[in-house]
Amino acid sequence: MREAAFVKQNKDKWLRFESVLLNNAQIPPDELSNLYVEITDHLSYARTFYPSSQTLNYLNGLASNAHQKIYKTKKEKKNRLYSFWVQEFPLEFYTYQKELLITFLVAALFTAIGAYSSATDGAFVRSILGDGYVNMTLENIDKGDPMAVYKKMEETDMFLGITINNVRVALYCFVFGIMLGIGTIFMLMQNFIMLGSFQYFFYDKGLLWESARTIWIHGTIEISVIIIAGCAGLVVGNSILFPKTYTRLTSFVKGVKAGLKIVISTVPFFIVAGFLEGFVTRHTEMPDVLAITIIALSLGLILFYYVIYPRILYKKSTLSNI
Repeated sequence: MREAAFVKQNKDKWLRFESVLLNNAQIPPDELSNLYVEITDHLSYARTFYPSSQTLNYLNGLASNAHQKIYKTKKEKKNRLYSFWVQEFPLEFYTYQKELLITFLVAALFTAIGAYSSATDGAFVRSILGDGYVNMTLENIDKGDPMAVYKKMEETDMFLGITINNVRVALYCFVFGIMLGIGTIFMLMQNFIMLGSFQYFFYDKGLLWESARTIWIHGTIEISVIIIAGCAGLVVGNSILFPKTYTRLTSFVKGVKAGLKIVISTVPFFIVAGFLEGFVTRHTEMPDVLAITIIALSLGLILFYYVIYPRILYKKSTLSNI
């Protein structure tokens, strides 16, 4: 690439980074580090192809200033954990809204496939949910308590078992992203075809509302956070497929770090979902208005933290850098 084209392609990034340094803007340390890595990649490229050029001198000075700023702010504050949850992660997650949307659409597609397959093939539900579960649920329906499965296990044991299993699923969604995202898609396919089949099974028995108002007490957070964990896997897959201006290895490392942060962010939500499933969902006698309130608050919490709040922080950070 000719030097003029290289400068034209990247000058906006350099100027933005220079503006951050000169204005001493308060941005998350990891974001600053990511910008620094990109600048050093460009510096290496310039050293190879444009030695003794003004571009090389400019990038060298920019990288040196950035290095000093990063190490100056490297000392961790006492409220580092609070800062991660309230500022650093939500702001960074704004950049992955596209992956989140794609994951949601994939999940919705597989849910629809599961429901449609169950509607057109009578044996499909049993092949997905298993004969044991189907037979047990049919017996519970005959006894007049279709949601009795949530009452069989002791509360604490159920809470721990469900939480550990959900975290395991999230980790699989994340780790399988290394398979260019295909492994993550496979995990989503398994879970959401099952969800579609599960809901159609109760619809077919005339119990759609009874199942939904019970299951989604914990399922709103549980299912939403599995989608978010799938987003983490796609972030890893994209880092391999689309390294942009980074080397593929550097891009992969960045993707793994970003994906791991996303998975870590889901753990408290899985704990809440496990608590609801272990201690609250079993109370099928609760009024509809209470169940709907829990579901609405759960959905609002997820949408606020992963969609609305990141946008608010991004707008604030953009305005502060002007």
